[in-house]
Order: sequence, then C-alpha cells, then structure tokens
Amino acid sequence: MTSSAARRGWLSVVSVALGSFVLVLSEFLPIGLLPAIARDLDVGIGTAGLMVVATGLVGAVAAPVVTVLTSRLDRRVVLVSLTILLVVADGLAAIAPNFAVLLVARMLLGVGIGGFWAIGAGIAGRLVRPEATIRATSLITAGVSVATVVSLPLGALVSSLATWRLAFVIGGVLGLVALVLQLAMLPRIPALQRVRFGTLGSLLRVPRARVGLIAAAFLFTAQFAAYTYVAPYLQDLVGVGPDTVTLALLVFGIAGIVGNFTAGFTLGRTVLGTIGVAKVVLAASVVLLPLLANSVVGVFVLLVVWGLVWGALPLGMQTWMSTASPAGSETGLALFVTTIQLAIAAGSVLGGVAVSSFGLAADFWLAGAVAVVGAVVLVSMGLRRSNAVPTSAAPAAVPETTPTGSVAVVCP
Repeated sequence: MTSSAARRGWLSVVSVALGSFVLVLSEFLPIGLLPAIARDLDVGIGTAGLMVVATGLVGAVAAPVVTVLTSRLDRRVVLVSLTILLVVADGLAAIAPNFAVLLVARMLLGVGIGGFWAIGAGIAGRLVRPEATIRATSLITAGVSVATVVSLPLGALVSSLATWRLAFVIGGVLGLVALVLQLAMLPRIPALQRVRFGTLGSLLRVPRARVGLIAAAFLFTAQFAAYTYVAPYLQDLVGVGPDTVTLALLVFGIAGIVGNFTAGFTLGRTVLGTIGVAKVVLAASVVLLPLLANSVVGVFVLLVVWGLVWGALPLGMQTWMSTASPAGSETGLALFVTTIQLAIAAGSVLGGVAVSSFGLAADFWLAGAVAVVGAVVLVSMGLRRSNAVPTSAAPAAVPETTPTGSVAVVCP
C-alpha cells in the first residue's frame, strides 16, 4: 500500500468513526431531553422513555437482518445508506409533530445503529494495512466513548437554552458531515461472502463464538445494571451535587476514551488477557464503589479505573467476535450487536429491580457479581483448545481487497 493509499485509508477510517460517533450521540441524546420532550409532546416521562428502549430493540433486530439482506452489496453503498438513514431519522425527530412520529424516527435510527455496528465496526481491516487493523478499529469504536461523554451534557445544555428539537438538528448536521466524508473518502469495498440467516444460526455451534456471545451478554448486563444508576449513586450515597455528578460522568467518559485507545495496543498482544483482566478490574471497581461512598476522592479514582477498563472492553469483545466466525467478521458482529443491545436492556431492568428491592449498593454488588461470572466464563472456556475455530474454516488468513485493489492477507 503506497503512502497516499495508506493516508486515504486512514481518512476513510475517520469518516466511519465520525459516523459511529453521530449514531451513538443520536441514540443517547434523548436521555437528557426526556423531561422537555414529555412536556412539549404531552406524554408521560415513562412513555417518553420508550424512545431509548425502541431504538435499542430495533437495533437488536436490525443487526442480523441488515447483514443478511445486504450481504451481496458493496459495503461502501451499505455504510453510506445507513448514514443517510441516520440523517433522515434525526431530521424527522427534529420536526416530529407528535410522539408517534418521534417514535418512528427513533426506530429508523435503530435500524441505522444495528446495521452500522454489524458492518462498519468490522470494516477497518478493509481500509488499512493488516497490522494496523486493531488500531483503526479502536478509532471507530472511540466514537462510542466520545459520544457517551458528549451526549448527556449536550442534551441537557440544549434543553436549557433552546428547544429539544435543536439537539436532533445538531445530530442531523453532524450526520451530513459524516455522509460527505464517506462519499469522498470511502473506496469500493466489495462484499466477500453471502450471509444467510442459517449462517448466523450455525455460528452458535462454534464454541469460540458461543463463548464470546455469552461473555458479552454478562459484560453488558453488568455494565448497564451499574452505569444506569451511577448518577443516583453519586447523589444519594456519595452526597454530591449536580455539578459534581456532571464532572464525574465527564471523567468516566474521558477515561473510557483513553482505555479504548490503550486496548488498541494491548489487544495486539493478547485478546484473551486484555478482556479477562479488564472484566475482573471492572467487577472490582463496581463492587468497591458503595464501600468507598464516604470518600469523594476514592470514588473519582474508582470511576477513572472503571472508565479505563470499560473503554477497552467493547473493542476487545468485538475483536474476539470478529475472529470467531468461520463465515467472516460481519456474521460474528451481527449476533454480537444483537446480544449487546438485548443485554443493555436487560441490565437496565435488572438494575432497576435491584435498586427498587434492595437499594443502590446492592445494585452495584450484583453488577460486580455478574461481571465476575462473565470473566470466569470467558477465561476458563476461552483457554480450552476446543474453543479454537476449526482449522479448515478459521479466518486466520482471509484474503481481502485493499483500497488500492491489491490483495492483502488479514491475520486476526
């Protein structure tokens, strides 16, 4: 790959990363806007919360469906189409005359999120040199961490200074910027294989993939059982004010960005080691938070540690799944996206039940226990020789077309 081709490849990665950022930003924006939306559209706060649930559930369904239906299409066409859908969804949300239309807009966004993460999250290996694949993927997944940091304060700020509709306008404009960059920078990315629903089902018979999905389910359930209630924990158990809560969430998000890029290096050395250690540290951090609630400094230290390892884990699990499928990375990532979207919903529900029944401290201890189980499953089963992808089908050397048209061998 020439230097100019390599530079264009990285610019292509940036265009996909910006798309990932806007998608996650748009998904989380309503969390800070719920009171204003409920008041303006004359619905209850619980009903307004359906915007977040609907987006996640549609995303869970869309990941495998989009993967199968578009498996013969050029991936550039698919990614650009999903970004267009993002712009349409945010535009429709901005002008929605009632809650029903707003809910439709959020469901369209769910299609974009599910399809994008099933395809775009594993596209880095088609755009850069094989040895740079993990670093390029970490740039794409960094959009999640950055959007998590930006979305809540942006939504709250827009809601206080102007109408909530402006937040969706901002999302749509950023989506247009990502669309222009993708049209200008993304090369042709021919489809490598036909994916069928039967192919997705057969993936569950691959031990390595099955272990990865189970471990991801435990991880995301644990994370969102705790993270959903981190603000009430800071206010009620630690006893800090709204400004300190905002600062704490900002610190957590920044640590997540650092952890994401750090994992881009450590995963190149050991995928299992990176994920296993990160899961154990996450569990320990979450369990210790209620015990150190009387120390604001201690809480902030734990939030930094939690943010660092959480930033590494989505990239780590995604790397595991992209190398677990004999049928190619998109097959593994489609089921991965479905799993994590359902786990996010399950974690939020589990956390709610724990908080309502036993209190905030119990929720964090339960989340820590779930994370430990996920770590044990991954490490104990992941070390077994039987969990290796069969040699005849292993994607250890997959020929892929580079942006220059030459053939590269991608070694996960």
